[in-house]
Order: sequence, then structure tokens, then C-alpha cells
Amino acid sequence: MTTAHPSSVETPGDPLSAKSTILETGAALVQDFQPLKQVCAHLNAFHVYASDPHRFVETNHYCAHLTEDVRQCILYDGPGPNARLIGVEYMITPKLYEGLPREERQLWHSHVFEVKSGMLIMPGPQILSSAWEAVETKEMEDVITLYGKTYHLWQTDRGDALPMGKPELMISFTGDGQFDFERHVGERDARFEVDYREKQKAREGIKIPTIHPDADGASIGAS
Repeated sequence: MTTAHPSSVETPGDPLSAKSTILETGAALVQDFQPLKQVCAHLNAFHVYASDPHRFVETNHYCAHLTEDVRQCILYDGPGPNARLIGVEYMITPKLYEGLPREERQLWHSHVFEVKSGMLIMPGPQILSSAWEAVETKEMEDVITLYGKTYHLWQTDRGDALPMGKPELMISFTGDGQFDFERHVGERDARFEVDYREKQKAREGIKIPTIHPDADGASIGAS
């Protein structure tokens, strides 16, 4: 089973030159970067390769609303300044999902297990932990109903120093026994100073929606 730790792959190339640093600084002062300013949530969870359910990647999502029914997320292999952009995820509400062709619906995954298990978190300030927990739980009430379509472009988990090969469709874990949950989620929790068990308790009151039978179309074998 592939490790779930954030990638330690070294990106090839020389350090930023003084010229690049100056240009970046100037651009940041003058240009607006409006699409990036719309990002309103940082989510962390694990994605599974649809082509190989024994491979999974811890993924940081930076998400923005296009409408109340459509979100778009930029995916990174870590939360730090040198994190690699490894993919994209789109999230839509059930009313949009149900209008898709059946073949298309099979490419989308549910978020029910991720939310209820405590796997999906919204990292926040520990000094405001109780207040932030309430904010996170409200966010999970929305996310649990959504369907996601995810492609990864950079397989840093296998050591690729650059984006290689075709985009990989990613799916989510949907139940217990599909990977070593306590180990990998526990290691993630230690880094973010959270506890999935507490998340489970906080989310007990979140209603479980009915998952469309066409979702989660790629099966995940037990580890």
C-alpha cells in the first residue's frame, strides 16, 4: 500500500533567480489574481486511484464557489508554499448530478464516508478550536451532499519529479476496511493537530443523504 504522507519528491531545476523573484514580487503588487482570491475553503482528505485502488494520496483542496451548485478546487500535495499542484476537483449538487448522462455519473464520487468518518477535515487555527469545529461541521453539512469529479495530473506519490503520463481519475474511500484508516488518517491528524474521532462525534447529527447508485462507479478493493 502506498504511503499517505505528503510527497518529499524534489522538483528539478535551479533555485529562483533574483530576476524571477523581482518579477514575481512586482506582479503580486500590480496584478489582481481574481480567480485565486475566490478560494474560500481548504479541505484535506485522501484520494484513491480509480485504476489502482491500492494507491492513494493525501490531498489538500483549495476550493471556490462558482455558483451555489458548483465548486472548483485546486489540489496540492501539501499545504506549504512549495506544494505541487497535482490536480483538480469539481463538486456539484445532487440536482446537477442527476441530470448527467449515466456514463458521466460513474466518474463522480460521493463524500459521505469521508465526512462521517472524520477523514475529510477543514484545517483551521487551533487557538480557536471549538469555534472552528462548529464552522467546519457546518461546511461538512454541505459537502456530504456533493458529488466530486477528480483528476490528478502529477503522481508525486510514486516519486515522479515532473507531471508524467495521462491524467488519472481519482475516487474516494467509501467504507471501512479499504485502507489502514487509523494509521494514515492518524498520521495526518497528528500533523494538523486534530483527531478524526472527535470529528466523528461532532458530525453525528449530520444527516446521511442517499447516494445515487451510479456514483462511486469504480470499485475499491479491500486492502
